[in-house]
Amino acid sequence: MKLMGRDGARYFTKPEPHRTGVLIYGPDPMRIALKRQELIAALIGPQGEEEMRLTRIPASDLRKDPALLNDAIKAASFFPGPRVAFVEDANDTAAPAVLAALKDWGEGDAQIVVTAGSLKASSKIRKAFETHPNAYAAAIYNDPPSRDEIESELAKSGLRDIERNAMTDLSNLARDLDPGDFRQTLEKLSLYKRGDTTSVTSDDIANCAPTSTEAGLDDVLNIVAEGRAPELGPILRKLQAQGVNPVSLCIGATRHFRALYTAASDPGGAAAGIARMRPPIFGPRRDRMLRQAQGWGAFKLEQALTYLTDTDLLLRSAGQSAPAMALVERMLLRLAMLARR
Repeated sequence: MKLMGRDGARYFTKPEPHRTGVLIYGPDPMRIALKRQELIAALIGPQGEEEMRLTRIPASDLRKDPALLNDAIKAASFFPGPRVAFVEDANDTAAPAVLAALKDWGEGDAQIVVTAGSLKASSKIRKAFETHPNAYAAAIYNDPPSRDEIESELAKSGLRDIERNAMTDLSNLARDLDPGDFRQTLEKLSLYKRGDTTSVTSDDIANCAPTSTEAGLDDVLNIVAEGRAPELGPILRKLQAQGVNPVSLCIGATRHFRALYTAASDPGGAAAGIARMRPPIFGPRRDRMLRQAQGWGAFKLEQALTYLTDTDLLLRSAGQSAPAMALVERMLLRLAMLARR
């Protein structure tokens, strides 16, 4: 039988112990691994592997010894409790062994969990699980987690009181991070809020989300976008001493002002434009960029992007003799003065 959508998400957290087995397949190995871990933990409990109630079988071993899987589902454990026979990275070369185990499975045998990559509709293993009256086939695609799945993950981490804006930030973050990175972020958030009974806020999300490696560059861009021209020189000297490339500085500034222009020219307003940014922008940084976009307006941001484009062309010109950092500093100073008009 096929296991689809929300039914699949619920099943992985509360599986039915009397089932013959489950096939989990799809193009993303990380997503498959996370779902498999969740399912097996729910079936045999946290001590199941230590109590030897989990048998792992690489699919490649079934080609050499097809009886391995059948032996695993029939073997009795020294410890009481449900058992799982797990076949990893299966494909149709392992189909004879898997199909034989499905046919020979009986009540009280270990549940069969099989993981695989992308399987065509004609795959023998996929067909066997989809047509089996007591087994499931679950396709895992590269879709971002739904709100229900995010709330379930939060609940597992002990986080239940989430502000509305913070939930929006988490939903945006889930769309842009790999599943493993997103789960690590939730674990980090859980530790960050340990012993704190207040609601999870956007600031909490921002503090726990993966950080940018361009903090120094962000400082310069905020100084320029907020028109604080007197502060520009000292921080540029520091960046230069750290070895920041003038071209990289120009590219970073162009990216920042293009994002501000996108927000300022959004038909739904700057706030809607900021909300649609990818990767998502969180907490104080989001509020800061929103103020910058609203303060500049689309017209002045067009002028800023013209200055940036002209400077970028000068930096890349073969005949340019002026020092590159001086050109960039002059351009940033012009932008800072433009912000104050």
